[in-house]
Amino acid sequence: MSENWLTLALALLITPIAGLCQAQNSDIPWKIHDTARPQPAKITPLPVPSDAIILFSGADLSSWQKTEKDEMLNWQIIDGNMINPTGKGDIETKQGFGSCQLHIEWSTPKFNPASHPYDRGNSGIYFMQTYELQIFDSYPEANIYADGMAGSIYGQFPPLVNASLPPLAWQTFDVVFLRPEFDDQGKLESPAVLTVFHNGVLIHHNQALTGPTAHQARPPYQVHADKLPLVLQAHGNPVRFRNIWLRELD
Repeated sequence: MSENWLTLALALLITPIAGLCQAQNSDIPWKIHDTARPQPAKITPLPVPSDAIILFSGADLSSWQKTEKDEMLNWQIIDGNMINPTGKGDIETKQGFGSCQLHIEWSTPKFNPASHPYDRGNSGIYFMQTYELQIFDSYPEANIYADGMAGSIYGQFPPLVNASLPPLAWQTFDVVFLRPEFDDQGKLESPAVLTVFHNGVLIHHNQALTGPTAHQARPPYQVHADKLPLVLQAHGNPVRFRNIWLRELD
């Protein structure tokens, strides 16, 4: 590469960063080391943050209800785990949420070779009833199309890496979800964004969603409420869940 091209390339790299720094500095209304600047709220971080909403601790399903489309609630507590033995009928939180930090642990069953190839611990977590983070038995390989494997933003983005553990093992998702925002006319101002750690490994970094997730479709954003329930999908497989907590970020 010639010196002129190198200079141009560096300029293209540096200019957006410099502009971003200037924009960030101009947005801070406080002086450096300003003693009047409000202090962050104090919480106790471990084992569960003291400001977290406990959605399931193994005791009961009091934070959950059947979804509007389902006739009955088929979910049970077995050995302290949340499970739908029938694999039919989703479940959702009674409370609505927008932007949030979610911790959830899940375990897929052993695969029955006589079953459909995609019938491998198939489930999912829907933020705001609309945006799905996929659960699937993807050990030791995806076992499905890339944007449908474990940790994928369903139908849109595969995970950066496959961090899956074997069936029956307990796995974790730690997620930061930022809700989409709409103006007064219902026009999208900012998309939904996901950052996800699977078993402690970063698999999505600040990933903007194209719209609601769907099977073989890419529907556009539609205006919706600022807070909607979190949904766990029942897709024919008895996936187990435990230790579910959430921190609201709005």
